[in-house]
Amino acid sequence: MATHRYQTPSLPLNVPSKAPAVANLYPISRVHGSPPDLSDASTTAGSRTSAGFSYGSGTLSGDYESSSTSMSNVDVVEVLSDRMQNAFDPTPLDKGLARQAQASGQLNAKQRELLELQALAQRRLKGARSTFSDGIKVARETKRDLEWTQKRVSALKTKTERAHPDEYRRATKKYTFDDNN
Repeated sequence: MATHRYQTPSLPLNVPSKAPAVANLYPISRVHGSPPDLSDASTTAGSRTSAGFSYGSGTLSGDYESSSTSMSNVDVVEVLSDRMQNAFDPTPLDKGLARQAQASGQLNAKQRELLELQALAQRRLKGARSTFSDGIKVARETKRDLEWTQKRVSALKTKTERAHPDEYRRATKKYTFDDNN
């Protein structure tokens, strides 16, 4: 199973947090204007460019004040939202969610199948118990019948021995069998 790792591109974004802010980073709620326009030029004389923002060699407040007055109609949240949409690729997340949903569906199907098999096993066990109890009942009846038959044969044997002792002795010599069983 291949593991896909999503690496976020490193873009400097000043996102407000609940942790104390670094001295030169302010939460959005404290910014009194909009960010400066994005510059396509990578370098300017006496300034440096970082992630499309141009920082001049002059004071920060003077440059920022002038840009904020000219762009007061730009929404900071919208600009950050646009950047996040461009920086974040939801495809791996969507694929992961699809795999998770598929696995969840398969697990649910297996769970239902297990419940059905368990119900079938319960029915079969109930049938086997019923058959076993019926077999025990038949075995007890057969044992009772055999005991009655044994008593009856023993009684007839005793009666015959008393009524005809000579014939009984001759017959036992001729037809030997073991009475001990």
